[in-house]
Amino acid sequence: MTPSEDFVVTDRGGIVENSHRVHAAVVDAKGRLLYTLGNPARMTLARSAAKPAQALAILETEGVERFGFDDGDIALMCASHSSEERHIARTRTMLSKIKAEEADLRCGGHPSLSETVNRSWIRQEFIPTAVCSNCSGKHVGMLAGARAIGAGMEGYHLPDHPMQERVKRTVAELCDLDVREVEWGIDGCNLPTPAFPLDRLARIYAKLAAAADGDDAGDRPSTRAPALARIFHAMGRHPDLVAGDGRYCTLLMRAFGGALIGKLGADASYAIGVQASDETRRLGADGALGISVKIEDGNLEILYAVVTELLERLGIGSPDIRSQLAPFHHPQRVNTMGVTIGGVSFPFTLRGSKPDGDDPRPAALAR
Repeated sequence: MTPSEDFVVTDRGGIVENSHRVHAAVVDAKGRLLYTLGNPARMTLARSAAKPAQALAILETEGVERFGFDDGDIALMCASHSSEERHIARTRTMLSKIKAEEADLRCGGHPSLSETVNRSWIRQEFIPTAVCSNCSGKHVGMLAGARAIGAGMEGYHLPDHPMQERVKRTVAELCDLDVREVEWGIDGCNLPTPAFPLDRLARIYAKLAAAADGDDAGDRPSTRAPALARIFHAMGRHPDLVAGDGRYCTLLMRAFGGALIGKLGADASYAIGVQASDETRRLGADGALGISVKIEDGNLEILYAVVTELLERLGIGSPDIRSQLAPFHHPQRVNTMGVTIGGVSFPFTLRGSKPDGDDPRPAALAR
């Protein structure tokens, strides 16, 4: 491996065992590409990292107000939760608010994203159902949105349902793309999931953070910014609902105390929105910052290590804050006897985009 290659490397006794290709984009709220790694234009399925954008479409139906959803409910709409009891209970409460039943959900049950929860389920011989889905909050939100626009709940998950048509338009607008430029597949939870260039995912999160700062960034300021800000603050204030005990998203947002939000997408995509600060301005951002990451082979352990490494190289947060993520940054490579047998290294260089001739930012951020 040469330092210029966009890979993360795992070794065993100093021998390269695996290499994992990394793509990343860092943008500001105006969409300026500041730093890149790999291919920032890679067409990427955002998976659950798109949930805040999908939640915006729900908020804009006015279903949140009509059915009395609070910020905790909005956080669950954006969640890939661990199916802990608090997540399941809130899902049931949300269903009751819209006078719907679990049978109305078109997501299935599955093993928890938490091994602790899974072990408990196995001991109890518990079979998870739809309310246990890590995407249950998003599905209840879609049901609420469908009812709010008078479209009916039947088939709410189908790509041609009026609710999903609204989601498609909203996602494209947040990406600053024509609706025809966003591609759609079907996610693991049975809802449509968007694909667009990776840097557009960073743009969505920069807009969320900018709205939380009170900076509209030119994005429909009279109607959209308050909803974007509410989503940002709901996630930042309820990180336990967005993921769960011991999960990266929860620990990241808790460590930063609401100054940023972070969200996992399945198969190793990730996005972060960082509110404006001296740190973001030092990087050349015009206010807030958005970061998006994709690991080519879908490895989640490597994803969390890379996201934490990028925060360090960008200087986001103090060393004390970032130290709370150390187990994810440098995961232990041990055998069954607890012997350390290797490690993870980051030979890549984060390259500066330099859109302006007098931009003072460094050309690259190496380790």
